[in-house]
Amino acid sequence: MEKIRIGFGYDVHRLEEGRAFWLGGVHLEHNKGSLGHSDGDVLIHAICDALLGAANARDIGFHFPNTSAEFKDIDSKILLRKVGEIIRGQGYEIGNIDATVCLEAPKINPHVPEMQRVLAECLQVPATDVSIKATTNEGLGYVGSEQGVNAYAVALIVRKA
Repeated sequence: MEKIRIGFGYDVHRLEEGRAFWLGGVHLEHNKGSLGHSDGDVLIHAICDALLGAANARDIGFHFPNTSAEFKDIDSKILLRKVGEIIRGQGYEIGNIDATVCLEAPKINPHVPEMQRVLAECLQVPATDVSIKATTNEGLGYVGSEQGVNAYAVALIVRKA
């Protein structure tokens, strides 16, 4: 019998001029980037929280606190790999991930296949198990005014009994 668990993740970051914009482990050309203790990759952070939540393993801030110098400016792909290790260490395998990014610009559709490849490599799953979608806020709120970006993710993990 298989035991399946589902987790949900959410993250938000302020956008500021002069910062690099990392999304899904891929550097995107943009005049603004995410402000964060790490590289500010909102998509990876939401995926980490979804996976950790599915495993009942707390959240990204618990494992990688933003008060720790160890994680200052860290590449979020490193955090994602560590989360994958936590999940497998608890006897689970990753079933799939479905994520949505909310931002006005840049358009990410051309970058989705590369993001899927990078994220799948970090988690040691097929790229077909990582779904990434994007939407705008139609000019409304902090996303619409390009002051911030957010991401949502759900993850399915499976333990074989």
